[in-house]
Amino acid sequence: MEVFLKSDIGLVRSTNQDACTGGVFSENAAWAVVCDGMGGANGGNIASSVAVKEISKRLKRGYRDTLSDDELVDLLTEIVQKANSKLFKIQKNDKDLRGMGTTVELVVVKDGKIHVVHAGDSRVYCIRGRRIKQLTMDHSVVQEMVLKGEITREQAMAHPNKNIITRALGISQDIHLDYIEGEFKNGDYVIICTDGLSNYIEPAELVRISKTHFGEDYTQTLVDAAKDLGGSDNITVAVITNSTDLGVN
Repeated sequence: MEVFLKSDIGLVRSTNQDACTGGVFSENAAWAVVCDGMGGANGGNIASSVAVKEISKRLKRGYRDTLSDDELVDLLTEIVQKANSKLFKIQKNDKDLRGMGTTVELVVVKDGKIHVVHAGDSRVYCIRGRRIKQLTMDHSVVQEMVLKGEITREQAMAHPNKNIITRALGISQDIHLDYIEGEFKNGDYVIICTDGLSNYIEPAELVRISKTHFGEDYTQTLVDAAKDLGGSDNITVAVITNSTDLGVN
């Protein structure tokens, strides 16, 4: 298993409010967490960095290869809930940080399964061969409009409210988290990204680039592509894979 991480400030923002980290537990298990902060320059930076540090610390402390699927689900959701509680307490105790929050994508790939805990509009995709599947559904105003049939997916991409999210860590004392499970096969790419990437790069392009680039070159190429198309937001992408040969994918 390998994990590749890349975060870039983009071309417009003065600070990078995204944060990410990840690692490998064993030859059959790897993880990554990606957060996109909000609430002003200071608030967004703090929310995402605190969440990533808290989640990674607790995951490293609590993870064991012997965990069952049910035990792993319980661990991941508890970790993110605790991160939410910590952020909520910080912003309640500091008036300068009121309203800060962050999206969260916590992903563990273990023994042929993808485990995701999700809140917000950052995304998780899985590429298999020439197919790509979005595992998460955006928690956003425009996504709700799409589901109700009020606008199309294409209209959502350019909607003025596309950045308004309906769930985020740190905003309230309790948070409803999505847990998603998927299949992971040899050669798959699990892509975790903030909307600074997904707002510019179509899923088909994620697949196309994966056929000619690998590892750090792949993540850098994705970031460069988003910047070439405008780069108006911070751009962060993490990739979990067990393929060291492009021919396998």
